[in-house]
Amino acid sequence: MQNNQSRKLAHGAMMIALFTVLMGIVFYVPMANIVAALIAPLPIIWYSAHYDRKSSALVFVAAVVVTFFIGGLLILPASLIFAAAGMTIGDAIFNKKSKVFMFISTSVILLFTFALQYVIAVRLFEVDFIRESLDLMKASYMESIKLSEKFTGQATPKEVMDNLTAMLNTLEMTIPASITLAMLLFALLFMAVNLPILKRLKVDVPKFAKFSELRLPRSVLWYYLIVLSINLFVRPEPDSALAIIMLNVSMVLWVLLTVQGISFIHYVLDCYKQPKFLKVISTLVAIPFYSFVVLIGIIDLGFNARDYIQQKSQK
Repeated sequence: MQNNQSRKLAHGAMMIALFTVLMGIVFYVPMANIVAALIAPLPIIWYSAHYDRKSSALVFVAAVVVTFFIGGLLILPASLIFAAAGMTIGDAIFNKKSKVFMFISTSVILLFTFALQYVIAVRLFEVDFIRESLDLMKASYMESIKLSEKFTGQATPKEVMDNLTAMLNTLEMTIPASITLAMLLFALLFMAVNLPILKRLKVDVPKFAKFSELRLPRSVLWYYLIVLSINLFVRPEPDSALAIIMLNVSMVLWVLLTVQGISFIHYVLDCYKQPKFLKVISTLVAIPFYSFVVLIGIIDLGFNARDYIQQKSQK
């Protein structure tokens, strides 16, 4: 019993030290910081995958506190996000959860951690880093326009300025959706990078199904139809709260249905045993033609298209 406790403490100290080193690389070592950022949750994942939630929570807190004392306030937000992602993924492994559960829970924890930090920054420190980033972007665009006018000697057409203003307004209104999608992407990246490493370290990690076998819940289609109906029949006023909500929900659903459409295209290519490079090409082509791919995703969720394709490919 004492040996187990000693091993737990030793492993905890090692993982805290490794996490602190990785966070230092993230902030202070150029070039290597990208790789370090991707594997930064790994020490916390490894520990949480081996020990119970209470012990993992103590290591999580200790890791964040140590990085704060060594790196200061600047490093705290990132260490919270990386450590939270690590503990969530490791806890899912410890409790033998599926990769779908792991992905959803990690995304939710990342989103909650980011939102909490934003609220604390605004309420306690009166620092709205999202607003400041937007203002900086707008100032940068305006400075570019002024430089362009200075070099060309011609005023920027009103149509260009109107389009720029509309783009910046849309960007501002879709911040919630953009942050949500960013957290989903971070969760996916953390899992894609760290789970194969854990497997090499002989940690029993769950397996992902092939991307071509991805089937989102059919409820996604119903959410899309509800949003579409509201936009068509209710027609919320521009800049109203309902319009902003519908815009953000639509953006998330478009991305999900685009992913579903690309998955269906991959499935068709697999059924007809096409070379793998066609999957890469089809994915790249799908991005500019996302409207068509969204339609494919809707058909895939709404109808039994995969069985039809499978039967046709076997003839």
